[in-house]
Amino acid sequence: MALDVTSLSIPDVKLITPKKFGDHRGFFSETFNAKAMKEAGIDLEFVQDNHSLSAEVGTMRGLHFQAPPFAQDKLVRVIRGAIIDVAVDIRRSSPTFGQHVAAEISAENWTQILVPKGFAHGFFTIQPDTEVIYKVTNFYSAENDAGILWNDPALGIDWPVPDNGAVLSDKDKVQPKLAEIESPFD
Repeated sequence: MALDVTSLSIPDVKLITPKKFGDHRGFFSETFNAKAMKEAGIDLEFVQDNHSLSAEVGTMRGLHFQAPPFAQDKLVRVIRGAIIDVAVDIRRSSPTFGQHVAAEISAENWTQILVPKGFAHGFFTIQPDTEVIYKVTNFYSAENDAGILWNDPALGIDWPVPDNGAVLSDKDKVQPKLAEIESPFD
């Protein structure tokens, strides 16, 4: 299984498009293959799959990260609907610290995004009833769970917010701005 792997403007964040084979019955795709990933230079051990449903357009989930030693790489895909997916570099010594990359990930375009450790991650739904599945390389740890305010002006993220505003969890409404956190990533 060959993969189409493309680095974004922050090269550690990658778009991955698995091959999709269709015929009159529908389609078949290997959405994850450890051997193909390794051949593409991505050698990660995923330990947990997460699945979310966001009913409303404009649902924001993020920007989240887990601090070491429970930091997580994430491989994100959409099985229904579409999102704008964003990764913010929070590695203090990185030349792209505080910068972000964004990509539309959808069931239609069949693209996945690989968000490595050292990035805050979030997504914004642009279609109703959007379902997102993502693999992570470490287990959830409430004590190491953290985030950044999704609309921190310093990040300059152009979210497609509907007129009635973003749909947010109580947690995401009160996350600190990037300047207010001490990043645990060197």
